[in-house]
Amino acid sequence: MEEIKVGYHAFTHDGGEEFGAVRDVSPTHVVVYVENSGDHHISRNAVESVHAQKVVFDCGKLDAELRRAINHAHDAEVPGL
Repeated sequence: MEEIKVGYHAFTHDGGEEFGAVRDVSPTHVVVYVENSGDHHISRNAVESVHAQKVVFDCGKLDAELRRAINHAHDAEVPGL
């Protein structure tokens, strides 16, 4: 698996919509800024794959609060801009 780096984009499935970006990486956690929600600490055990500057997380391993934040990550976007 490719090394996770700050600035990589976060996804819940490959080819899906980005929900945030990596802000910090530790041996046990990845800190991801989720749009409209802020920083979330995610266990590295939830990382499904890393490639092409993308980190794909296993949604089943994410807590309910983070899943809600992901579902609302794009709520503040204005369509057509």
